[in-house]
Amino acid sequence: MFSFLKPPQLLDETTLQWMFDSFAWALRNFDAQIFCDETILVTPSNAHFPGRKSSAEDMAGLVFDRVSFFAGMQHWPCRLVDEDAAEGLPPPALPVAGLGRAMTAAMPVTLAAAQPLPVIYRVDQLRDPEVMIAHFAHTLAHYLGTTANEPPPGGEENWPHVTELLAVFMGFGVAMADSANTAKIRSCGSCSGPAVERENYLSQFDVTYALAIFCCLKDIPAREALKHLKSTLRPFFKKAMKDVVRRESQLQRLREVTAAI
Repeated sequence: MFSFLKPPQLLDETTLQWMFDSFAWALRNFDAQIFCDETILVTPSNAHFPGRKSSAEDMAGLVFDRVSFFAGMQHWPCRLVDEDAAEGLPPPALPVAGLGRAMTAAMPVTLAAAQPLPVIYRVDQLRDPEVMIAHFAHTLAHYLGTTANEPPPGGEENWPHVTELLAVFMGFGVAMADSANTAKIRSCGSCSGPAVERENYLSQFDVTYALAIFCCLKDIPAREALKHLKSTLRPFFKKAMKDVVRRESQLQRLREVTAAI
């Protein structure tokens, strides 16, 4: 009879539980201490992505270098490949499961000897830097995820979804949320062409809620993310922050995972 006093459900409970389980999985499998001490909220701003280059290839390289730096994966052997040149590219030799997160200069020997991992991009993504940032972050999250010692929550069929959430865990939640669900626009003579897109599996609201979990875990004030989120997501993010804080037992479980490692 008092159900009207309960706050409205932002997402279905199964999805929310999967998100908390996925954060716990990430904390167990990738350096939790580094997450606590070094991982930051990466913003699509000049503060985190300064500088410009004269060519599209060099500009993509500049963005990727910053993404890999904030991901702590700057020592991983990667090579950027323009999508137009990627056809027929052989599958990469993925890192061996169990290597852990290569976030120090002392990169594991087996990874250092591996074939460089291709990071495919489209030149048109430079028209929307957030799309390129999110695309690079998701690609690195995919490669990082292959080094986990245990399968992700939901199994392999949820792999694209869990790697998007892993990109949020790595600090790129703002760009991931802002670039999700970009509407397709047909090109015509009187417009500037199609919208720049990235392939996404989680909805913009799923990613925004995951960003709220990240901010609560890291004790990052909501305003730090709000000023960079697109305006249509700000009301949802505020509600998500409040909802995560209300879930004391689930937050405490994540903190206990961190403390136990």
